[in-house]
Amino acid sequence: MSYTETIGSRTYRFADLKTLMAKASPLRSGDQLAGVAAASEEERVAAKMALAQVPLRTFLNEALIPYESDEVTRLVIDDHSPQAFAEIAHLTVGDFRNWLLSSTTDADALTRITAGLTPEMVAAVSKLMRNQDLIAAARKRPVITRFRNTVGLPGHMSVRLQPNHPTDDVKGIAASMLDGLMYGCGDAMIGINPASDNLAAITKLLLMIDDFRQRYQVPTQSCVLTHVTNTIAAIEKGAPVDLVFQSIAGTEKANAGFGISLALLQEAYEAGLSLKRGTVGNNLMYFETGQGSALSADAHHGVDQQTCEVRAYAVARKFNPFLVNTVVGFIGPEYLYDGKQITRAGLEDHFCGKLLGVPMGCDICYTNHAEADQDDMDNLLTLLGVAGINFIMGIPGADDVMLNYQSTSFHDALYVRDVLGLRRAPEFEEWLESMQITDARGALLSASTQQPLLEGARDWMGIA
Repeated sequence: MSYTETIGSRTYRFADLKTLMAKASPLRSGDQLAGVAAASEEERVAAKMALAQVPLRTFLNEALIPYESDEVTRLVIDDHSPQAFAEIAHLTVGDFRNWLLSSTTDADALTRITAGLTPEMVAAVSKLMRNQDLIAAARKRPVITRFRNTVGLPGHMSVRLQPNHPTDDVKGIAASMLDGLMYGCGDAMIGINPASDNLAAITKLLLMIDDFRQRYQVPTQSCVLTHVTNTIAAIEKGAPVDLVFQSIAGTEKANAGFGISLALLQEAYEAGLSLKRGTVGNNLMYFETGQGSALSADAHHGVDQQTCEVRAYAVARKFNPFLVNTVVGFIGPEYLYDGKQITRAGLEDHFCGKLLGVPMGCDICYTNHAEADQDDMDNLLTLLGVAGINFIMGIPGADDVMLNYQSTSFHDALYVRDVLGLRRAPEFEEWLESMQITDARGALLSASTQQPLLEGARDWMGIA
């Protein structure tokens, strides 16, 4: 089905829904690279106007990627709930935007329709929204998950403590981990990107974190971000695996490039569940995504990068994840050119994920060859804090010495919690107070008060 829109004396024609969605997307370098972006701002406006008139039902009848050739499309269609969709089935995309922003639409309403939403519907409505719309609507939709603590409660924001090391040196990682804990970070998880995929090295890191966690009774969860097949092998060998990690994308072909399928993710999910390591819940999958991953794998099928990204959240939703992380500026300026595009993408990803019922966090980051700097990250951090982000990253000095990119620091988390009045996961906050790291308000205590834990941890690490 084709779509048309006239502006003045000029009529714009869009061959199909896939083309219309791409042309309606805010400007970004990845869509330009793929050759799917609007040729002018006027064409982009025309596409938005035409998209606003498309009934939501259309997305159930016109697949952007064919059902027969893509298992993500099959997942989206087969898992769609007509009952949950009924409440909004009469709306167009433009009407849906108005419904989302209405003062009468609350968290209960958004929860009721979750199973009736497809990623394409959600991506479409996001293309009609200003940044403030994305913030306002996402803020209404908390997504709460539990493993050893509770993440995503309204008024709370957690931090993934990321103590990476370029050679996987255990003492170096332990020192960065302790540093982050002393700043009150780590309630989302302690997650290490290993420099090596060697199973022995991965297991050594898992044992180190688990030994520390048990010694000091830290109510958090660990993860070593290796390929899911390595994690399955580690589980089979008895390693203390908490969260199961995998990078995912929004098309079958892109996921094949990651070496995964829905069946493999199901196997990993069941392996993680079999360990029964959660204490307050059993959400245990940790997924990472990023706009541009399908394009970089030449697996986007002509679909714009943001819509491909949102389709990845349908994959995540299938496995009841504890955390989903859009690593928003990591792939580079070929996909998100500057701070403006990174900011918009981060707000889109968070909004779309939350609408689909996914526990969204964001690695607020950029590479050093992008037209962005730390001020841009400060802005996005603040906006996502207002929007109700589940978690952000905590990296020593905001500079990852292993992955070589810029993110957010332990101090950044203190800033956003202070200015927005955000608390940590309640179980973790109680632990911080009991260890005399913070007071009852969540504020950091002095270094002298923290000294007993610091000295004990130094002994544990074997540091004089």
